[in-house]
Amino acid sequence: MRVSKQWTDEGRTARKFGSGPQNVTSAPDDRRLVRMAQTDRTASSRQLAAQWSTATGVSLCASSIQRRLLQRGLRARIPLTQNHRHLRLQWANVHRSWRADWQQVVFSDESRFNLWHHDGRIRVRRYAGERHIPECIIERHSGRTPGVMVWGAIAYHERSQLLRIVGNLNSTRYINEVLQPQAIPFLQGLPGAVFQQDNARPHVAKTVESYLDSQQVQLLPWPAYSPDMSPIEHVWDIVGERLARDLRPVVSTDELWLRIQTI
Repeated sequence: MRVSKQWTDEGRTARKFGSGPQNVTSAPDDRRLVRMAQTDRTASSRQLAAQWSTATGVSLCASSIQRRLLQRGLRARIPLTQNHRHLRLQWANVHRSWRADWQQVVFSDESRFNLWHHDGRIRVRRYAGERHIPECIIERHSGRTPGVMVWGAIAYHERSQLLRIVGNLNSTRYINEVLQPQAIPFLQGLPGAVFQQDNARPHVAKTVESYLDSQQVQLLPWPAYSPDMSPIEHVWDIVGERLARDLRPVVSTDELWLRIQTI
């Protein structure tokens, strides 16, 4: 993937400063846009673009809205519940004096990319340090959306092959199609590796736990609903953003899979 190569070659995944398009909004416009986003923190970029057009009579695309808010420090994040907040704090307290080398951790995850723009996940726009304020915490329910699901893993200097998962992933398929052919060989090539996976049902099944134990895999415990704590989630965000910037129509999941592989 180009993202991995860019990190290896240049030590970054973002564009060089000043290489993107110039702003089409003024500083007062940007301040007004920030106020709109703070008024409704769960509004998507497209919804804010529609509100902006109604309020000002000027069209501004969703990607421009997103860039303006990012420049002002407002990032869209999956909101936490109060229980998630407690579990994350508990996890942090347990690992605050952890002596393992974090560079040995292999972060793994599945992600779903859809044929259309909206991915069904609600975001809240917040500044750094606002994660736990009431306005940025809502209850939410998990749900599947159509598209292409992939699995991948990253280490500090390495990455696994990207694997497409067709259909529902249960514990048996997770062992036979992900762990045995992909994850275990990848881990075996990294002496001392610590394997991270989230708490999705297939991951925590007894059969999976037994299999990983039989392979002598060291696991890193993980709090529920904490994707932003794993760096691989940010890789998925980069892939999703680059797919969204590609305006060419995608008419099938096979075509979407091919496009994902080129990023």
